[in-house]
Amino acid sequence: MDVAEMCERVRRLMPAAREDLGELVAFRSVADPRLFPPEQCVAAAEWVRDAFAAVGIEGTELIETSDGSLAVLGHTPAPPGAPTVLLYSHYDVQPPGDESLWHSPPFELTERDGRWYGRGAADCKGNLVMHLLALRALRELGPLPVGVRIVGDGSEETGGGGLEDLARARPELFAADLVLVADCGNAEAGRPTLTTSLRGLANVVVHIEALAGEIHSGQFGGAAPDALAALVRLLSSLRDEAGDTVIDGLDSHGTWAGEPYPDRTFRADAGVLEGVSLLSAGTVADAVWARPAVTILGIDAPPVVGSAAAVVPRASARLNLRVPPGTDPLAAQDALVAHLHAHAPWNVRVRVDREGVSEPFRAATDGPGYAALRRALAAVYGREVGTVGQGGSIPLCTVLQQVLPDAEIALLGVEEPAARIHGPDESVDPSELERMAVAEALVLASLGR
Repeated sequence: MDVAEMCERVRRLMPAAREDLGELVAFRSVADPRLFPPEQCVAAAEWVRDAFAAVGIEGTELIETSDGSLAVLGHTPAPPGAPTVLLYSHYDVQPPGDESLWHSPPFELTERDGRWYGRGAADCKGNLVMHLLALRALRELGPLPVGVRIVGDGSEETGGGGLEDLARARPELFAADLVLVADCGNAEAGRPTLTTSLRGLANVVVHIEALAGEIHSGQFGGAAPDALAALVRLLSSLRDEAGDTVIDGLDSHGTWAGEPYPDRTFRADAGVLEGVSLLSAGTVADAVWARPAVTILGIDAPPVVGSAAAVVPRASARLNLRVPPGTDPLAAQDALVAHLHAHAPWNVRVRVDREGVSEPFRAATDGPGYAALRRALAAVYGREVGTVGQGGSIPLCTVLQQVLPDAEIALLGVEEPAARIHGPDESVDPSELERMAVAEALVLASLGR
């Protein structure tokens, strides 16, 4: 198919895509009933179902999963001899956080400086709209050239696991030759990139207890064991002087063999303040894609405002451990738990609560689907396609790798670093949405031939 013709076709459909994204962003589809009414997620799921039905996906339906979320599924069978492609994305979003940090309402799609702002504009409602845009462009030309399955997840951001359970129980609903997981993006806007690896996840909550209750810091401080000080000292044992994660029994010397991640680019992407050093004795790519990394997600301790002159009797911290491909996340969690017990100072009491784990992922990239993706992306962007890893995890990828061992799984999307996903002022670059939709349409067309 002529690239210029498809570019023009998608360009004409962009106003409809803008309208779609505005409607989707308006749903407060945070999969946590403590924050927003669950009816918002239901309404978003129904919108996604109806939108894909409107572009010709047959049998679109809502299936309740084991975590209570609604999965959106549909399937248009392949013409004789053509492959089937699964298009995945999720309609649930991260909470907006402190809305005063946003420069426009988080659930109102707002155009500013050439970008479209709103929670989920990129992660991952922008990717849902990318799928819709590509399918609309193809349907203008006639029947779909390949079989298409659509899967819309309703609890990806909360890690509920409902969709993964559904895939294990009913793999026939996900059967495909190529799976396009639209929950990633390019290394930077205008630079076509495929994500080929994901780190896995192993979280724990560590609790320190040292005293029966709060005691006066003037009367007892100095000899009384301070639980908060013990926690700080324990947490510091998880990093070396260079900032690399060091956990007893866990390899922290992996190296990344794909595209580099230049220091200057990373500093800009991450918003590192001037003069502040980057962590790790290796490269940035080593640190974020090939090595384990522990992050302190939160600490339970007295707040500064209202704190008393007292020795803290107990304190807790939630830790997020990311593990690279080749590392068993359960074994990594075991190592972290053992390390926390072994390094706690002053014989304080330690309890570690385990949270769920997810497997790391590495894609096989030598099949016809990847070849078609590279050709399409290179044609649309006019430059060579790179490969990167991602520090985050998408548990569905490893589950699909298990239940669909012959399928190719590729990760792509509209979420380049300037999108600031999960943070205030999340946004999408509409030109990325447009170009990625063109590329996806070209891939489906070429595989159909």
